[in-house]
Amino acid sequence: MIQLRPSDARGQADHGWLQAKHSFSFADYYDSREMGWGALRVINEDRVAPGTGFPMHGHRDMEIVTYILSGALEHKDSLGNGGGIRRGEVQRMSAGKGVLHSEFNPAADEETHLLQIWIEPALRGGRASYDQHRLFTPDNASQWVLVASPDGRDGSAVIQQDALLLAAHLGPAEAVRHTLAPGRLAYVHVIRGQVSLNGVALAAGDGAKIADESELAFQGGAEPGEFLLFDLPPAA
Repeated sequence: MIQLRPSDARGQADHGWLQAKHSFSFADYYDSREMGWGALRVINEDRVAPGTGFPMHGHRDMEIVTYILSGALEHKDSLGNGGGIRRGEVQRMSAGKGVLHSEFNPAADEETHLLQIWIEPALRGGRASYDQHRLFTPDNASQWVLVASPDGRDGSAVIQQDALLLAAHLGPAEAVRHTLAPGRLAYVHVIRGQVSLNGVALAAGDGAKIADESELAFQGGAEPGEFLLFDLPPAA
């Protein structure tokens, strides 16, 4: 089963300084049919205006991954961490029993475009922690880049869930494949360009819920495509 989630079906929010699109129910956007997919709870596409950002606020019991599409983001938290991330870097925060943090666009004349991803942890009430590092050159093509995993292999960010987050860039003649173990779920989010999944065409902003599939075949479209794949544990 591959269930398309078209870009224009996502929730939207205009806060002036923040333009947001929500793949799943979040804040003032609520759809009882879109409460997440397995352990994947949030994919927010945010555009943060120059010199603005999210003031200090709290989270708990969530694995939060920030994937920068353009611009930069400054982070500070109650654990004493601070620093900036740019394109090609990933930020991971395990909220655990609770953490406060702020996120800010430090640029005077450039918006920050990002995806913020929330994945539910396997166990609640854990220790809060934070990590950020460079993953890859953003224009790597026709190969998977492991962004996050439970064991940090291949230089990926460590998350407290049996889930994999992978990224790929495909040109028109390029392809990648991924095998899903029996019972596992998957979700695809297209960042830019075009890609097909098992013959289903996807464009920028589109997503797809995947269940009861074993082989996922991705083919580049007329426009170079960048996308994320979530390999998720079976639904509880």
